[in-house]
Amino acid sequence: MTERPGADGRQPIVLTAGSIAGVAGGTLLAGDAARVVDAVSIDTRTLAPGALFFAIRGPRFDGHAFVGAAIEAGASGVVVSGPIEMPRAPAGPEPVVIRVGDTVAALQAVGSSVRRLSGARVVAVSGSAGKTTTKEATAEFLAARYEVFRSQGNLNNHLGVPLSLVELRRRPEVAVVELGMNHAGELSRLVAIADPDVRVWTNVAEVHSEFFPSIDAIADAKAEILEGARDDTVLVANADDPLVMARATRFRGKTVTFGIDSAADVRAAQVRDEGLDGVSAAVQTPAGRTLLRTPLLGRGNLANVLAATTVAIHLGVPLDVIAQRAARLRPAANRGEVLRLAGGITLVDDSYNSNPRALERVLEVVEHEARSARRVAVLGEMLELGERSAELHEASGRAAARAGLQFLITIGGSPAAALARAAVEAGMPASSVRHVAASADAVPLALELVRPGDLVLVKGSHGVRMDLVVERLKAEFA
Repeated sequence: MTERPGADGRQPIVLTAGSIAGVAGGTLLAGDAARVVDAVSIDTRTLAPGALFFAIRGPRFDGHAFVGAAIEAGASGVVVSGPIEMPRAPAGPEPVVIRVGDTVAALQAVGSSVRRLSGARVVAVSGSAGKTTTKEATAEFLAARYEVFRSQGNLNNHLGVPLSLVELRRRPEVAVVELGMNHAGELSRLVAIADPDVRVWTNVAEVHSEFFPSIDAIADAKAEILEGARDDTVLVANADDPLVMARATRFRGKTVTFGIDSAADVRAAQVRDEGLDGVSAAVQTPAGRTLLRTPLLGRGNLANVLAATTVAIHLGVPLDVIAQRAARLRPAANRGEVLRLAGGITLVDDSYNSNPRALERVLEVVEHEARSARRVAVLGEMLELGERSAELHEASGRAAARAGLQFLITIGGSPAAALARAAVEAGMPASSVRHVAASADAVPLALELVRPGDLVLVKGSHGVRMDLVVERLKAEFA
């Protein structure tokens, strides 16, 4: 990997077939070692011409079956871990073929190498909930002072993180990435690849409980964000989460905290919930005090904004600029979007994903919203909760009843049915609660129930396809 001058004076990193083969511990079987690689890809459906295609073997697919399709789509070459029929390009130079022992490890090695060469300061966000919102807010605040790269969408796993890090070849000053996990050991590997200068730990919650025996085991796995730190590495920790703080004591570097209910370096007081208009608070920081308001919904999102504020202050962004940008934040798609539909219907689209803590927080927002004629919730099953799934869904059912819903539709298997039963047991009329097995079955029910002036919340795990309900409501009441 070499450098060449960029327009702004920084030296972009040039990836070549030979340098990638060297970093990945592979052998160049075909093609020119000096051939420049413009990008990397693992998906022929989105592959850009000139990209190097890594043939990844997964539980449901084998990228080696798509080597020919990659070359036809204009790939500069392929990285493989087994024998293949040597691809031929439709035209142009001979495609590069690099053989490695493991294509996943090779991709990770390339991402890690680019990260080191880039010189960028890397901010990594992890936790059970709020990662994407915190990542986006952090990037938005830092962009006031720095050239910032942010990982796209939900690229937060063993493939998404190295794909994001390869983009640092353009040498941004700061990179903000998201690190996810659902098994012990996964976060440890991602931390080793990304080597973050600043690590943000948002919280610990009952997420992916199917793979862990207890909430403490989840916290221990999340604590892998602490690994490999240097003395100058910074941890931004949630002072309101005792599971986070109990483990933060062993962090080698510097710890700074944010919180609402506990003493913290960046703390919100006089919190005012403004329903669907967001939340505001007086925030005390090492850089001074400010009134911070965000249109993002609820105290959970306030905590996310506080985490982002803590990072931005550490990296020298003025507090007044942070407050200005916080007021302009908008939720990521399907993550608490407030949509105004025909007939005065307000749709809260939180359909991307769900967990018990996040659901309780958004139900609190619904509870305090008094401007709508009625409150309707369409709630999907929360997946990967393991043996405690029924218990956690029942608690969510009671939270739904407390929110003062006039109608509740639940979608999914027996856990979602348990949520519906618990809502009735907590006081909702049985005639106001319906349960169906699939999102497609919920659509006609929702269209029948929703009236002008209603507030409608749609939330559930990604695998339940709550987006089908959202899209139909949007089409019906456009």
